[in-house]
Amino acid sequence: MDPDKKNKVNPKQLSAFRKMEKMHPIRVLLFLSMIGIGVLFFILVVAFARTGGFQNQNFELPRFFSISTLLLLFSSYTISKVPKIYRKDKLNRMTRYLGITLGLGVLFIVAQLLGWNEMTRSGVYFTGKASGTYLYLISALHILHLLGGLIFLSFLFFKTAHVAADGVRSLIFIRDPYRSLQLSMLRSYWNFMDFLWIGLYIVFLFMA
Repeated sequence: MDPDKKNKVNPKQLSAFRKMEKMHPIRVLLFLSMIGIGVLFFILVVAFARTGGFQNQNFELPRFFSISTLLLLFSSYTISKVPKIYRKDKLNRMTRYLGITLGLGVLFIVAQLLGWNEMTRSGVYFTGKASGTYLYLISALHILHLLGGLIFLSFLFFKTAHVAADGVRSLIFIRDPYRSLQLSMLRSYWNFMDFLWIGLYIVFLFMA
């Protein structure tokens, strides 16, 4: 083989490397963490599938899991609007959308807890069969990772609500490039957690 050809870098790979070089280090860390989270849940789902699920049990997936899925889907829609509103300098409207997303995130967690209560009443316990244990564990870990997004979302919500009432602070807030990066990263992480839950929900439906 020609050594020159062997050492040549594929143009597509070169383009990908250049994009990564231009990417903000914090954004790179976010994407790496999302990859790690994805791998973790993939391993757990495979382990859950190996238990056989609930095929031989009289079990129905909690109705509140379906409700929580709809809540999270709607929250992805509201959070996707935020960066566009920010670019239009409409901080009061941005505060509303951040608040709606925050409320939907909290309601999602409440619905998940109510779903656990449904499972308990149907005889599925964390310390029971392995399929039940994995179902609780996977949903709990998803809540835990979503809480990270909720904490940062709460910070941005209160920060935006605070500066929206002051013209000078609003101007500084809008012109801050780091703020735009934060909003973009929050949207990426939130949508990732949404799509991750939808994937988990489909698996749960299939295994129930």
